Amino acid sequence: MKLYYGPGACSLSPHIVLREAGLAFDLVRVSTKTHKTEDGGDFYAINPKGGVPVLELDNGERITEGPAIVQYIADQVPDKKLAPPNGTLARTRCQEWLNYLTSEIHKGFSPLFNPSFPEDSKPYFREALLKRFAWVDSQLEGRDYLLGEFSVADAYLFVLSNWGQYVGVDISPFAHLGALRGRMMARASVQEAMKAEGLLK
Repeated sequence: MKLYYGPGACSLSPHIVLREAGLAFDLVRVSTKTHKTEDGGDFYAINPKGGVPVLELDNGERITEGPAIVQYIADQVPDKKLAPPNGTLARTRCQEWLNYLTSEIHKGFSPLFNPSFPEDSKPYFREALLKRFAWVDSQLEGRDYLLGEFSVADAYLFVLSNWGQYVGVDISPFAHLGALRGRMMARASVQEAMKAEGLLK
């Protein structure tokens, strides 16, 4: 398999999950600004939508969209229990979290990372994100991870929570979220993925 990624982008989530899964894969770095691969290739030829991540399977098939990719990876190694079994309420809860993270938090960051977006509008988006992170924090009370045990949803939340430091969204008041972040940083998969992407020395 081959994972197309941008350092620290949302593709870090499937990168972490691939390492949790113990599956063999290659990394291909993509510039999210120029949409070129590290060898100068046109990334739009890989993904016409232009975004990372893309998981290319050994048969040439490609999967886009992080929440879909992490569930696919989890289903390849069911014994690792990276996501609950398909068809269960627990799996639906996992999908519920992945959908919330992608639609309400991930996309909430988009205006803040956009240099052409009016600065005087950005406080509204920061406040909206803080309210959403506050709700996530409340759901973590009394549990180590979003579903109780580690799942692919936690990898996604961890990556999104990293972004606040770059755009003025201070999540430090959220103790339960901070505790989850600490547990995630202690995982070998997270450290290995971040080192491979140049995010940790």
